[in-house]
Amino acid sequence: MSSRSELEQQVAELVAQQAAVSEVLRAIARSPSDLQPIFDAILDSAARLCRGDLGSLRLFEKEGFRLVAIRGNPDLLKRWRVPDLVDHGSYVGALAASRIPSHIPDLAVHEAYHRGEPLIRGVVDMLGVRTMLVVPMFKDDDLIGTINLGRIGVRPYTNKEIALFTDFAAQASIALESTRRERQYRELQHELARANRVAILGQLAASIAHELKQPLTSVVASGDAGLRWLAKQPPGLEEARRSIERVLEGALRGGGIITGLQGLTKKQPSRREPLDINSAIQEVAVLTHGEAIKHGVSVRTRLASSLPHIQGDRLQLQQVLLNLFVNAIQAMSGISSGRRELQVSTESVAEGVRVGVRDTGPGLPPECPPRLFEPFYTTKADGMGMGLAICRSIVEAHGGRLSATRCEPDGALFQFTIPADRDEMPGDAVVDEDAVSGD
Repeated sequence: MSSRSELEQQVAELVAQQAAVSEVLRAIARSPSDLQPIFDAILDSAARLCRGDLGSLRLFEKEGFRLVAIRGNPDLLKRWRVPDLVDHGSYVGALAASRIPSHIPDLAVHEAYHRGEPLIRGVVDMLGVRTMLVVPMFKDDDLIGTINLGRIGVRPYTNKEIALFTDFAAQASIALESTRRERQYRELQHELARANRVAILGQLAASIAHELKQPLTSVVASGDAGLRWLAKQPPGLEEARRSIERVLEGALRGGGIITGLQGLTKKQPSRREPLDINSAIQEVAVLTHGEAIKHGVSVRTRLASSLPHIQGDRLQLQQVLLNLFVNAIQAMSGISSGRRELQVSTESVAEGVRVGVRDTGPGLPPECPPRLFEPFYTTKADGMGMGLAICRSIVEAHGGRLSATRCEPDGALFQFTIPADRDEMPGDAVVDEDAVSGD
């Protein structure tokens, strides 16, 4: 039967192990998109758990095992630069391939040291490390790397320390690999989203060129008029001033279109900040104005002027709007009779801020809504079926919900809601209505 002191020691070891794992999980929570703090937390926790003087973490790659983190006395690490990459055929690679923890009580008498293994020679001769513990890291059956702990001088690890460290490494492996895969998934989503934006802007290229041509033509015409008024005797100063004001208006409008294009094609990480959804809608309306005109679509906005703040990524939410606007315009382009009207609205609701995009097109088939947001499902002959799936992913990442509804007698309504600050929920909102005709 275990003595009281042995039980107390086992409890202390378990508490220490759980504290080490908790520190790694906290690092993951604090840095969901940056892996380096997680690597450092794994090594710091491992060193405290098993009293290591030098810790290193290497991840499995095609070329070998790459050093991603190293912890220890800074003065000690200045003596020798630990190699960034070691081959799969190296001693460390062989230990990892063994799939079991490897404990070397004294590296200086090991055959790897005597045959001149560079890494082993360096840590012994330059850093003074004599005892080493190498634990492979696995996720399921896949080798993902190794955690290595060294001690200066000959100070072998006990069986309990090895077991403790092995259990910790297994739990850290699961947490680390889950975080890595989540990060890869987010990066893939961002790339798909950006490709989707660029594809839509490619479809709108002719309309955008037309939109830019209008303010540029206005700038030239107003500039010429201004020069003529100034050349008169006496100069028509008031008329010239009005011409210059029209030049500025045209330049600002053209600049706004270019700024919107630059933002939507830019590759940048997700960023949350206070957002005015109404201004984001107006910018997208400018970019799609030419497409609406081309297809004879009237755009009507009904934007609440007293909306609460939302925290969001402006670029991502504009992508959602751009997809919904273009889809609505394209849906109405095929109808032969009846009005073609795109209605855009914002309002404050219990859940936060709701944006609605409604068209007067042919509507949604009865079987369509349940599958509408699935990847690769499309009702377009030339569609890829990714636009709405990406939109849903973006809205849900903001804590919101995207839905589609059939309208009677015609058309479809797409709505998404983004949570807002509860303290800023307004009372009755003043509504701003604007209409742009495409007839």
